[in-house]
Amino acid sequence: MGLKILLVGGGGREHALAWKIAQSPLVEKLYCAPGNPGIARHAECVNIGAGDLVALEVLAVEKRIDLTVVGPEAPLVAGLADNLRAAGQAVFGPSASAAAIEGSKAFMKDLLRRHNIPSAHFQVFTQPKAALEHIRKQGAPIVVKASGLASGKGAMVCHTLHEAEQAVHRAMVAREFGNAGREVVVEEFLTGEEISFMAFADGQHLLPLASAQDHKAVGEGDTGPNTGGMGAYSPAPICTPRIHDRIMAEVMEPVVRAMAEEGRPYRGVLYAGLMLDGDKLKVLEFNARFGDPETQPLLVRMYSDIVPFLLAAAKGTLAGMKIDWDPRPAVCVVMAAGGYPGSYASDHPITGIDAADRCADVQVFHAGTRLLDQRLVTHGGRVLGVTGLGATVTQARKTAYEAVDLIRWQDVYFRRDIAHRALSREAQ
Repeated sequence: MGLKILLVGGGGREHALAWKIAQSPLVEKLYCAPGNPGIARHAECVNIGAGDLVALEVLAVEKRIDLTVVGPEAPLVAGLADNLRAAGQAVFGPSASAAAIEGSKAFMKDLLRRHNIPSAHFQVFTQPKAALEHIRKQGAPIVVKASGLASGKGAMVCHTLHEAEQAVHRAMVAREFGNAGREVVVEEFLTGEEISFMAFADGQHLLPLASAQDHKAVGEGDTGPNTGGMGAYSPAPICTPRIHDRIMAEVMEPVVRAMAEEGRPYRGVLYAGLMLDGDKLKVLEFNARFGDPETQPLLVRMYSDIVPFLLAAAKGTLAGMKIDWDPRPAVCVVMAAGGYPGSYASDHPITGIDAADRCADVQVFHAGTRLLDQRLVTHGGRVLGVTGLGATVTQARKTAYEAVDLIRWQDVYFRRDIAHRALSREAQ
């Protein structure tokens, strides 16, 4: 008998995971809650929200699930993995106390400070007045971050004092990010280039994934407000073998050791957002789950069956494992609703996905879609992630954009310059 796996979530990251898990010869049945129309091609979708912890636990027990894979951060921070483990279930994903590394930026920054892991200078505030006084003393540019979960939109890079004052108001007074903004982290502005670095963790051991780089800003040239991510590519040329080894030795291994020492052993995938400036390497953030959209190009490049790694992370048996990667680069372009990350309209009919799906070396992952009267429509800010493979970054990007240009809906928005940093390195 094969494995029964439950995947929790319904975004682009989860579609990529469902697509990859479904290829495993070890898997007999894949369920996804709640899933989306793209995921429904690979899994049986169950209409339970990712935040409905009780219903998810009941489903896992009733269906005799062998492994639950939790995609989004919110159910992890809320304790889904703890509930499932208490019910005797195997889970890929950290406990609530370990997921605090993403759920509370204040906790994460304190952890790094306690264990001498490099990150930006910072202070934590619970009162807007004190935050503003500190900002005026420090001057701009400066970074204001909602401490809690804010769907990737809570980090505000402020180039002027006025922008910083507005950021404090948005987070702490207007409560634009809900309870996430009750506490803010104000930190120094770091210059350099960002790297996304992910590794499987089993509480003690780490197994790094291939490197990736994402584009958080909504506008071309990496301008405008931050989003959940407008595109990504793998590998990231900036992550040389030397930098890779430094990240493992200076950041990833010390953090996993620190979490274990503090009674919060980390199991699942640990994602570090890092800033590299010359020889200086500093942590920007940690996430307690796969990056979205970095997961899409990463999994398209993963030759190995993913399921043994998910099981090993859940069961503490990662030591000595190795992942095989397709050497070809992959580029993912996020197609979003016009207006995102601000307000946007939903339920616009989508055309051209079938044609894009037929393109060689292309995977179209659904992020915010639903079926309305049997028609596929938009249902979210980030709607699709179109991922192309190629012999070079130039070719992978061309493949992705050729597929993007086949897909249409009213007010569709996407950036035309995804992977520009990698391209400039490739041209050198």
